[in-house]
Parts: sequence; structure tokens; C-alpha cells
Amino acid sequence: MDDARYGKRDKRGDWKPFKAIEYPPVFVWPAQPTKFLRWLLGYPGYILPWNLFYAAAGVVIWLWLTPPMQAMQTFSPGWIAFVLARNAAIVLLFFGAFHLQLYVQKRQGTSFKFNAKWPSTDNPAFLFQSQTIDNLIWTFASAVPIWTAYEALTLWMFANGHIPFVSFAEHPVYCTMIMALVPSFRDLHFYMVHRLIHWPPLYHAVHKLHHNNVNPGPWSGLAMHPVEHLLYFSGVLIHWVVPSHPAHALFQLVHAGLAPAPGHTGFDKIVVGDSTAIDTHSYDHYLHHKYFECNYSDGVIPLDKWFGTFHDGTPAAQERMDQRFLERARKQADRKARPPQDAG
Repeated sequence: MDDARYGKRDKRGDWKPFKAIEYPPVFVWPAQPTKFLRWLLGYPGYILPWNLFYAAAGVVIWLWLTPPMQAMQTFSPGWIAFVLARNAAIVLLFFGAFHLQLYVQKRQGTSFKFNAKWPSTDNPAFLFQSQTIDNLIWTFASAVPIWTAYEALTLWMFANGHIPFVSFAEHPVYCTMIMALVPSFRDLHFYMVHRLIHWPPLYHAVHKLHHNNVNPGPWSGLAMHPVEHLLYFSGVLIHWVVPSHPAHALFQLVHAGLAPAPGHTGFDKIVVGDSTAIDTHSYDHYLHHKYFECNYSDGVIPLDKWFGTFHDGTPAAQERMDQRFLERARKQADRKARPPQDAG
């Protein structure tokens, strides 16, 4: 599959798509019902492929890979250890599949790869100077345990009736609607948390660890500071307030836990045949890693467009961002050059 049909390379060998990033036809006026339905039900779209996969994974985990509610009424090391091991295995298999195909076997070389370079192996910004080793450590030593802690606490709350429980059997329409809205809950929560940790003090103390991955790979997705993990996975707390089923909470956590893998592959498409590829929808987030102050959110709600931080990958968007940087630098220089006022 020839990536030159879909994009172009610069002198450094970095690839970018021809097509500019666009938000789906949801928050538009006048309404575009035909385009909306095509996006909602089509491929790729809102449901297919990724959201359906994460939703199905959440349901499967609830039905067959979660301890019985009765057992979860007490905090027992046995069932919590099982949930921890299960989450670690899921992450290893899912993230590992992307890494194995794209970065170990290199089945498609640099075809559709945004940055022509491979992960760093001699960069002191990373633990043991290795980007992959660093990412693995933060993923399994921090991300998976904190994900599991939120999950265990939420399941214990459901099992003891401390948070509102809604049955699929009794309220199928409502429960289906909540399932459909989980990705949008995630979108809104991620944007708010992401803007918070780009506040300079938090950025330098916390979020910079994730942004060391200027050239991200799949394992970069969950390579975060523990404080960021606490904020990132806290989106599940919405199900402590909004009447939900445990499967909704598991969908929320699975979405948060697994979506960073395709979102950080560093590739626009994963080639699976001579003329077939899976879109990763990761170019917007790659631009965030490249330029830092754009595309804070990925998804349906055009928050970046509303707040002026959207970068669609075009030269015009780059020029607007450069102008913002220059204007900010000028204001900072003016403040520094301003003489201090007399105390009297």
C-alpha cells in the first residue's frame, strides 16, 4: 500500500497526510443529517472501528473476566490481584500487538510513519536512556495499578450499593444511550485534565514526562507521571454520579486504558493487506506531541476549535500557531522590559 497516494514526505523523511484534520459533522449549523448518519454508522466513524471494540471489550470483561459482585463487597487481596493481573495482560497484549508489528517486526517500514526516526535508545530524558524501556516501566508500574485501583474501588461501590446502579434488562434504552455517550464523556474529561496539566507548574512537574515522547510509539500512550494517571483515569468517577451499570464504568476505563495505543502509534495507518489499512486517527495527537500547545482533545466535541487551539495539519494552521507564539513572546518581553513602579 503506497503512502504517497495519501500524503507526502519532507526532506527529513517525515510523512504527513494530504487531507486536513476535520471534526465530525455533529456541532455544525445548519445540520447535516446525511453526513452525520454516515459518520455515526459508517467506517471509519463514531462506532466503528475503535469505540465498538472498546465497548465490546468492556462488556466481555464484565461478563467473563470480573469477579462476582458478592465477592467484591469486601476488599479482598485475591480478587483485586486478579483484576490487576487481568488489566496487565490486556495492556501487554493490546499495546504489544501494535509495538510488535510496527516497531519490532517493522512490517510496513516507515510507510505512513509521521516521524521517520525510531524510538530513542540513547536519550537521557528516558529511564535507562531507552524510550521503550521507560514507557514500559511507567505503564506497568503506574498506569495499570492506578487503573486497577479506580476499577476496584468503583466495583466495590457498585457491589455495596453506594453508587446508583441501573440494569440493562430494566432500562435498555437508557443504558444504551450511556454506552453511546461514554466516548464523549472521555473526550470532555480528557480535555479538561489535559489543559490543567499544561499549566506551567504542573507541566514541568508532571506532564513533561509524557511529552518527552516527541516521537511517540504505542507504549508512549500510558507513559505518564503517577499524578497524571490519577487525573487521567478519574473520568470513571462520573459513574459514581450518573446512574450506570458496572459495564459502563468498565467501558470508560477500557477506553482510557487502551485508546492511547492506536493514538500514539506514530503511524497514520496500519497496513493489514495489499490494499487494506486501519486508520489510527492519531495525526491530531501526533501534532500535539510535536507542537505541545494544540489539539488538547481528540474526539467529537470541537473543544480545540472553540478555544482556538485546533491544528488541522495545514500550513495556515501552523502560521496561526506561530503568530500566537510570537504575540505571547512579545507580551512577555514587554512585561520584562516595563520599569518597576515607584513604591511611593
